[in-house]
Amino acid sequence: MEKKWSLRLIQFSAVFGLFGTFLGSKMAGEMDYGLRPVHAHILLVGWLSVFAWGIFYRVYTIRFKKLVAIHSVLAMVGALALTSGMWIYNLNPFNWHETFVTIFFIVGGSLLLLAFLLFLIITFLTEKE
Repeated sequence: MEKKWSLRLIQFSAVFGLFGTFLGSKMAGEMDYGLRPVHAHILLVGWLSVFAWGIFYRVYTIRFKKLVAIHSVLAMVGALALTSGMWIYNLNPFNWHETFVTIFFIVGGSLLLLAFLLFLIITFLTEKE
């Protein structure tokens, strides 16, 4: 199970890596750095953290396999919701109600926080080699 989720997490992170670097290039080309926080979170959360989790699952065997799937889904949904929530919060391109946008942003961050907490627990549930 870990190997399957490892590849999924790494592929997901690769999409974030490409998108994050594209956004950085676009900001540099336009000399408009208003989306720096979004760009930073896309690369740090979506690319770096998710990639690290994918590598962790490639290297270690976890005792409780279902936790790997739960963590991976939480990680991907949280990273996507947090970064898209930040983007919507900063630009509101769809003219959504401010309360909805704020809640969307907070829920994304909360899901990601749960993913980090679950990962902490999982690191203590590895099988001995």
